[in-house]
Amino acid sequence: MEQEKQQTSIPENAYRELRPGEEYKPLMPASSAPKEVTPYSVTMGLVMAILFSAAAAYLGLKVGQVFEAAIPIAIIAVGVGNMTGRKNMLGQNVIIQSIGASSGVIVAGAIFTLPALYILGLDARFYQVFLSSLFGGLLGIVLLIPFRKYFVKEMHGKYPFPEATATTEVIVSGEKGGNQAKLLATAGLTGGLYDFLVGTFGLWTESVSTRICAWGTMLADKFKVVFGLNTSAALLGLGYIIGLKYALIITAGSCLVWFVVVPLVGSLAQSIDPATMAQLLGVTDQALLADPQSLFTPENLFQFVGKPLGIGGIAMAGLIGIARQSSIIRQAVMLAVRELGGGKRQEEAPERTQRDLKMKLILTVLVATLLTTFIFFQFGVLHNWMQSIVAILIVFIIAFLFTTVAANAIAIVGSNPVSGMTLMTLILSSLVLVSVGLSGASGMTAALIIGGVVCTALSMAGGFITDLKIGYWLGTTPRKQEAWKFLGTFVSAATVAGVMILLNKTYGFGGDSVLVAPQANAMAAVIQPLMSGGATPWMLYFCGAVLALVLTAIGVPALAFALGMFIPMSLNAPLVVGGLVAWFVGSRSKDAALNKARSERGTLLASGFIAGGALMGVVSAVLKFAGAEWRLSGWAASNGAEWLGLAMYIVLIGYFVRHTLKARKEE
Repeated sequence: MEQEKQQTSIPENAYRELRPGEEYKPLMPASSAPKEVTPYSVTMGLVMAILFSAAAAYLGLKVGQVFEAAIPIAIIAVGVGNMTGRKNMLGQNVIIQSIGASSGVIVAGAIFTLPALYILGLDARFYQVFLSSLFGGLLGIVLLIPFRKYFVKEMHGKYPFPEATATTEVIVSGEKGGNQAKLLATAGLTGGLYDFLVGTFGLWTESVSTRICAWGTMLADKFKVVFGLNTSAALLGLGYIIGLKYALIITAGSCLVWFVVVPLVGSLAQSIDPATMAQLLGVTDQALLADPQSLFTPENLFQFVGKPLGIGGIAMAGLIGIARQSSIIRQAVMLAVRELGGGKRQEEAPERTQRDLKMKLILTVLVATLLTTFIFFQFGVLHNWMQSIVAILIVFIIAFLFTTVAANAIAIVGSNPVSGMTLMTLILSSLVLVSVGLSGASGMTAALIIGGVVCTALSMAGGFITDLKIGYWLGTTPRKQEAWKFLGTFVSAATVAGVMILLNKTYGFGGDSVLVAPQANAMAAVIQPLMSGGATPWMLYFCGAVLALVLTAIGVPALAFALGMFIPMSLNAPLVVGGLVAWFVGSRSKDAALNKARSERGTLLASGFIAGGALMGVVSAVLKFAGAEWRLSGWAASNGAEWLGLAMYIVLIGYFVRHTLKARKEE
């Protein structure tokens, strides 16, 4: 009976620091030989990588937030295993999750940068998007592996690893049985149908604002104050998983911009000539220059004042992260050096649960990847040997320095701050490339592809540490996770490249498109003046950076706050709604066990909303690309559709809360 308990329950000391002399023994002991890499686990992992790459790309380009695929993939793996009667699936489910989770990290790296190529009207071919994502993913894997032991073993219990914890609990509960897959499928169908009716038919508006009322229009026109709320099911689920605290911090950044900065600038700008104001803000939009008075809308003021403040804050938050993690870099590098040097004789054959890929193999892959990336830069992007050498040095140095920052962020808060670090990469690479004679369209293309490689490398490093921590807790073989991660990266990179090109041809990015691609637009806004000699809002960047320093000094997460500053209010406010739902269902009862069961059930429903809504968004894009135009455009733009959208959103929230409260302690 005790043996059975060990096979189905996570050890008591999994999530806390070990006492002196205490050792953590995983669910699957090092002496065991569990099934891990099988035709089934590899095939399922690749299917998950393809599906979630498409879904995450659509959602990320739409709202600027990429949901972490590990949890829903783990739920699906567990559900399919239970429905098909498979036993002893712990090891295989970890491999499925690890391969499949390549989707989210590759998507995050690609969509934060590469859509800017299309936004700036540059030529971006499939192979450029694919190779930059692939090489970045490979670099992220090999740069992180030497740090694995430090983060997952040496720091055992010192980092919470929120996403890894949730995913581990899902996989462990699957070994006990349950109906989680059915619940996830129902939620996915509900959320997907809800968003499909909006995206494909326009039965109601996807976003509502205070302009729905006469007084709201007056506030927007006279005082430059407007509040917007996106009503999609995917965003509601995303807010639930993020949680109330983090959602409030993000939305606080939006509130500062939309309710303080924009109205203040709008009121002061009334005394300044519109043409002069446009010049001060570095406006290049010909429509606005033709009618400078139209600049003074809340949305335009947010674009030219609020976003640069957020960009400065994100960049400074990345620098703060490097400074804070300098000691981690030194400690982890020493671990890797000792292992490369051989160390003690007994360390040459570690136990199964501590076997990484050989350090010589890692270095070989690293050198091969850097060499291949250099060739890609030379013959596919730059066509100049000196500039290609500079580019590869930028990629390696920045990716190496920021690897531990990304991993540490995931380990503590479960959120990967790659966008801020990539902004720093773009600014640095642009300045360096300009100094070696590269500018204009070719310079922007080069800087963005360099940024795409670095962003994907950092995203992979941050996401992969989650997979390895899950494997550490459960007792899988690290080198098997590491080896098969390469295949998941290849498939995800190819899928993301295809989906991105499809979505660009169907919708386009930014402006009035449903795919606002906020991070990519921010990257485009930063790089264009640097490479074309236009006005760069350095003062606004500086103010945002100072704000990040102040926030850090008072203990507020500067990265989250700054992200809220340059992502539209309508996309951040729903996160608070989802967070409020999470707080409500998780605190309604005096029974802590019941609250926990409700929170976990809500996580399944939220994951279904996210996956279903995002996948149906891709389906809508495919239908539109194929010429199936079924949208009721006239009705969708009406005031009545906006009121109906608000009513349907309330119904959706009610459905979410009602079904979450049905949870019982035994679940």
